[in-house]
Amino acid sequence: MKKSIYSILKGTFLVSDDAFRNWRFILFISGLAIIMIASSHSADQKVYEIARLKNEVKEMRSAFVDGRSKLMRLKMESHVVRVMKEKGLATSVIPPKKIKVKSQN
Repeated sequence: MKKSIYSILKGTFLVSDDAFRNWRFILFISGLAIIMIASSHSADQKVYEIARLKNEVKEMRSAFVDGRSKLMRLKMESHVVRVMKEKGLATSVIPPKKIKVKSQN
């Protein structure tokens, strides 16, 4: 046990006779580490993208609600009457009549 720890600390396991097997294992572990780092980086990017999109959705939703409330105010009869009065138009005192057209077959 003591000999193997000294071998690892001194690095003699890399230059010994069966070093090829050790190098293959080291390269395999290094490849797995690179893949793990890349996967973690990709996951972090996706988390940031999700957070950005959530903020964008909140902004769009508030803009939608604001636009809808403005539209409701513009559609109110009192607002329409006031705007038409400024343009010189007034509401009619005569109720509208329904026009019926008879088809000629």
